[in-house]
Amino acid sequence: MAKLTQSAKMVRGRKMLAVKVKTAKYNSVSSNRWLQRQLNDPYVAEAKRLNYRSRAAFKLIQLDEKYHFLGKGKRIVDLGCAPGGWTQIAAQRNKGCGEIVGMDLLPTEPISGAVLLQQDFTAQNAPDMIKALLHGPADVVMSDMAANTTGVQNIDHLRSMGLVEAAYAFAKEILAVGGIFIAKVFQGGTEGSLLNDMKQNFTKVSHYKPDASRQDSVETYVVAQGFKG
Repeated sequence: MAKLTQSAKMVRGRKMLAVKVKTAKYNSVSSNRWLQRQLNDPYVAEAKRLNYRSRAAFKLIQLDEKYHFLGKGKRIVDLGCAPGGWTQIAAQRNKGCGEIVGMDLLPTEPISGAVLLQQDFTAQNAPDMIKALLHGPADVVMSDMAANTTGVQNIDHLRSMGLVEAAYAFAKEILAVGGIFIAKVFQGGTEGSLLNDMKQNFTKVSHYKPDASRQDSVETYVVAQGFKG
């Protein structure tokens, strides 16, 4: 196991009483399993205690603890921002300066310090909408986008990689020199051709699975640092 970040140690250090879910008459086994997992997830409890929009906030916190890319005055693009956990953390660490533009198919409740758009990022005009609002090159482009699953592994993989590729193409258009691109990927990481292109355009590319990502999840994050421009 990778070395735990500060926030992972904090969350794991909090003691929780195990909660058992009684099987309801009309609930499916999978629904009860999901509910029990939620009730016994320390990240869910800690996110609720700290008023974070979702447990995913800790994924970004842990990514930042490892790679140190958030901070005062940053220009940040958050793709797949709903319900707002990542945007919330980015806004806190911007300390009232900089600009954040988030986009998602689903509505996101307003967050101070950010402009949030309900829009399909793959729509032709979506990238231009973000550029117009950001007023300059981005320091960070981060994508927590995930495609709706069909249950067919090959199709789901292609859909997910399509979103990563779209986010990456946009990042190359808008990132400032030295900027960072972070995106959620599945099934073993980034595919060869895309990974090779990242290595040509960034000084360092790596994969990282935050402690806040559930252990049974196949998600990880590709982190491309030092955009060459």
